Amino acid sequence: MMSTIAFTVCFAVWTIFSIIGIRIKQELGLNETEFGLLVGTPILTGSLVRMVLGIWTDRYGGRLVYTATMLAAAVATFLLAYARTYEQMLVAALGVGLAGGSFAVGVAYVSRFFPAGRQGTALGIFGVGNVGAAVTKFLAPFVLLSWGWQSVAQMWAAALVVMAVVFWFTTGDDPVIRERRAGKVAPARSFWQEFAPLKNLQVWRFAFYYFFAFGAFVALSLWLPRYLIGVYGFGIATAGMIGAAYSIPASIFRAYGGALSDRIGARTVLYWTFAVSAVATLVLSLPSADYVVRGINGPIPFHFEIGPFAFIAVACVLGFFMSLGKAAVYKHIPAYYPQNVGAVGGLVGMIGGLGGFILPIAFGALNDLTGVWSSCFMLLFVIVAACFAWMHFSIRRMERAAADEAPALSYAAE
Repeated sequence: MMSTIAFTVCFAVWTIFSIIGIRIKQELGLNETEFGLLVGTPILTGSLVRMVLGIWTDRYGGRLVYTATMLAAAVATFLLAYARTYEQMLVAALGVGLAGGSFAVGVAYVSRFFPAGRQGTALGIFGVGNVGAAVTKFLAPFVLLSWGWQSVAQMWAAALVVMAVVFWFTTGDDPVIRERRAGKVAPARSFWQEFAPLKNLQVWRFAFYYFFAFGAFVALSLWLPRYLIGVYGFGIATAGMIGAAYSIPASIFRAYGGALSDRIGARTVLYWTFAVSAVATLVLSLPSADYVVRGINGPIPFHFEIGPFAFIAVACVLGFFMSLGKAAVYKHIPAYYPQNVGAVGGLVGMIGGLGGFILPIAFGALNDLTGVWSSCFMLLFVIVAACFAWMHFSIRRMERAAADEAPALSYAAE
């Protein structure tokens, strides 16, 4: 419970630029690419530190690493309020991103308290902390409009400090750390041995799945307010509320995705995730257009566009299936790599987080290059189609290998 609450606070801080970045863009006169870089910079830090934080959690325990991570991120977030130039804000954003590294800490910490049959559900519940993105979208616009974006940074930093103190005094070390200190299990392996599973292509395949399921979720959480303001003309408060409507199902239902993965299998959940997400992103990628057909009695004009209500509905469906996919990916990790959850989970989380960094920049660059707002969803369609194809052909190859092995084993038994 405390890990989930702490992750919610961390995620709220991690996505703070989705709201204050819009005001900063106005004040500094940033173009779309510069705005994409600003909102994506915290995601970069939070991604790159995940593998190291995951390994440290395996070695030193989640209680210590989690608390230290929150305090370090709080300092950077507080200092953000005093940044004045674009360069200073980018530097501060790197520190704010430490809050995103908390995910790898929580995965390694929480998984040790539960048996394999319940880890999918437990990690799914922990992942509900993604709802922190919705907390920022609900509350930050009102704080910003009342007291300025600097107050948002200061208040979010204070929340991190309070959460760090509460977490330290209400949690304990995980069972592995307690047994290691009591001398009941072998000491921790060398730092480099933790990286051994990363040689497996399967780990990188899981990471690519998470690049879409989580990275695209983070990217859209950051980008949607800007998209809604630009396409539909909403105010910042309304855009933030609608962005939260996307983030909430994409966060809360992650717990259901974990339970569903335990019950019917993570592979089945991922098939559904990629199939529905491909349809949703294809629909959202259709740009507004005017057509003229040469009719019998003269030109017949047609106009096509996705209205705001249809957009919100499809985006929420996309968010829901992304939430299932996020949980399904992490169901695989303790099942396949129970002794390396920190390293493997950290790598998968890092690649997923990099999606949250790279994609907003790509969205902004595509806007500048094409002038088409829906180009961001065109890119997401290509990514999810690649995920679906890679997963399907990998599974077919494994099934064929298993079928070829079966006759040989039967012959040897005879």
